[in-house]
Order: sequence, then C-alpha cells, then structure tokens
Amino acid sequence: MLALLQFIDFLITLYIWVIIASAILSWLIAFNVVNTSNRIVLSIADTLYRLTEPALRPIRAILPNLGGIDISPVILILILMFIQRVILWGFIAPAVLG
Repeated sequence: MLALLQFIDFLITLYIWVIIASAILSWLIAFNVVNTSNRIVLSIADTLYRLTEPALRPIRAILPNLGGIDISPVILILILMFIQRVILWGFIAPAVLG
C-alpha cells in the first residue's frame, strides 16, 4: 500500500512539473522567444496544452478576468500540493499504514 501512495505522490509531482513547463513555454511563445512554426516546439506546446488544459479550464471558468494575467496554474499547483501533502500523507497514509 505504501508503494501505491508513493506512486500517486510521484504522479502528482510529475503533473506539477508539467504545469510549470506549460506555463513557461506559454510565456516564451507570448514573448516570441520561441517560434511556433517550428514543428518540435509546436508538438511540445500542443502536448503540454492537452495535458494541462482539462484541469485548468474549470479553474479559469471560476476566476474573474484579471486582464492578461492567468493565475490558474498557480491555483492548480496549490490544489495539487494540498492533495499531496494534506490528504495523501496527512489522512490516508496514517489511516492505511497505521
């Protein structure tokens, strides 16, 4: 059971890094540091978008419009860290490992 909890912890950590990579790449594209006409950049951006957008879309629907600032990745990372630290290791692990 401990291995399953560690695997879930690893997946949450990996998804947090995917969110960070997606945010950084979107900044690089917005400031024209990388060019999306490059097929590799376009495929990486598309993959990151497909991985993160289903989780970010509901958060963006709830948040008010802050102009050009998108804080939904920060909120999603905070939610995932809460799940990881409080729920997973604070409640489930002590109850299961006991």
